[in-house]
Amino acid sequence: MRKNPLRQRLVEGLPLLNAWLSIPSGYVAEGAGHQGFHSVTVDLQHGMLGFEAAVGMLQAISATPAAPLVRAPSQEPEAIMHLLDAGAYGVICPMISTAEEAARLVAACRYPPDGRRSFGPARGKLYGGADYFDGANGEILVIPMIETARAVDNLTEILSVPGVDMIYVGPNDLALDLGEKPGAETHPGATQDAITDILARAKAARIPTGIFCADGNQARARLDEGFDLVTPGNDFNLMMAAMTHALSACRGDP
Repeated sequence: MRKNPLRQRLVEGLPLLNAWLSIPSGYVAEGAGHQGFHSVTVDLQHGMLGFEAAVGMLQAISATPAAPLVRAPSQEPEAIMHLLDAGAYGVICPMISTAEEAARLVAACRYPPDGRRSFGPARGKLYGGADYFDGANGEILVIPMIETARAVDNLTEILSVPGVDMIYVGPNDLALDLGEKPGAETHPGATQDAITDILARAKAARIPTGIFCADGNQARARLDEGFDLVTPGNDFNLMMAAMTHALSACRGDP
């Protein structure tokens, strides 16, 4: 089976740079995969796209060096299995708040005897190779999102679930659940304290940790803090920032 390059980088302690796509475009997906990102995540939770668009985007990413990841639309096992069958090499799953939810996520991503994933790899086998079934359990990354106060309370148990390969912090929803506003992680307060705590406990458990960031500067700072994977914003926001910058240059703004 095709190896998941993210796993080797994690073993070597190398940082992972992850692109995040919310726009249904194979063209953008292919371009992102050629920019130097180690992975490209197709967002089916908050992105403006559905399964059919995601398939085309995963195909486009497959033509690049980047590993294809998805953020699942929900915790529903059927949706997760469908995306794996479409060729995703890792699943970031939203709103995992308990060890039981994390265990169900692992089960949806692993074939028996390690889980309950239904067999029918379809495009996953085309991308992964003829021996996909034999190798999938060892290559697919299972990544619960930690984005609620309850998840922080239950983090030790979540980190102990067999098959959890990484956790991914969703700072905006975490801020909302802690009574703060999106973006609160950029200044001292409950959200930043929770993120610091999450990272420390994950490191103690030797579980890699990713986080969504507002931009490249924040992503660099998170890497310096010790995060293993960073996402420097999504495609739409990066595009809007580039347009704003271009307009400013055209107008000769200071």
